[in-house]
Amino acid sequence: MNILQFIVAIPLFLVLFFGIGFILNMLIKTTWLPLILYILLVVGTVIYLIVNQRVPQTTDYVMLISGLIGALASGWTIKTLRAKGYGMF
Repeated sequence: MNILQFIVAIPLFLVLFFGIGFILNMLIKTTWLPLILYILLVVGTVIYLIVNQRVPQTTDYVMLISGLIGALASGWTIKTLRAKGYGMF
């Protein structure tokens, strides 16, 4: 993987999964469901890579962890907004 692609992929995964988690939280009104779905996605991805006999590299793990941080941040943001009294969330 090119270093420029790697640098762009990290914030892209973070923002992508934050946005998806935030929208799912607003629609379904469950705080931690996007995090659980993301963990299932990561487990499925790692299993897929192992079955195809490709060892996940450090760059793969870094991008997956940045997506995990985005999913965690979306749950934390929704929880904070609900605690402050925003009824929409």
